[in-house]
Amino acid sequence: MRTEHEAGQYCMNDMEWVGDNTPEGPFAAIESMSDTDREAVAAAIERAIKPNELDEVGLASRLLWSYVADLERDWRAIEAGQEIAIDAAALKKAITSARDVREACGHLRQERDKVDKLRKDIAGGVGGGSLDLDGARDEIGRRLACLRRAGGG
Repeated sequence: MRTEHEAGQYCMNDMEWVGDNTPEGPFAAIESMSDTDREAVAAAIERAIKPNELDEVGLASRLLWSYVADLERDWRAIEAGQEIAIDAAALKKAITSARDVREACGHLRQERDKVDKLRKDIAGGVGGGSLDLDGARDEIGRRLACLRRAGGG
């Protein structure tokens, strides 16, 4: 929704456009932003690119590596030939730790996929895929063959 703000300025989706003509689509001119707004935009971009401590991807990653460290410590003890008392509680804990690592890996993969999808959506699909030129050539050939058959030529 666009409304006239001042002479030559329009508000669009809570963003401002400063210019002589009507802007196309949501747009915020960096030059027209105050220093505080620029810092807020830079901080938002920084948070989007680098996960902070509250981010699920960062949390899943730290959790995964803590589980992996526990398993690695136990594995090194076994390789070193240290006596490890295997009781039911320790065995249950090891099985639970292995399951936790597997679940954390899955959760981390899901969160990374979500972040990648979100970044592609924000970028508008720039560089998101490749062209299948062979497939396109085949499809064009099929369509031309259909047209030839339909036209009798």
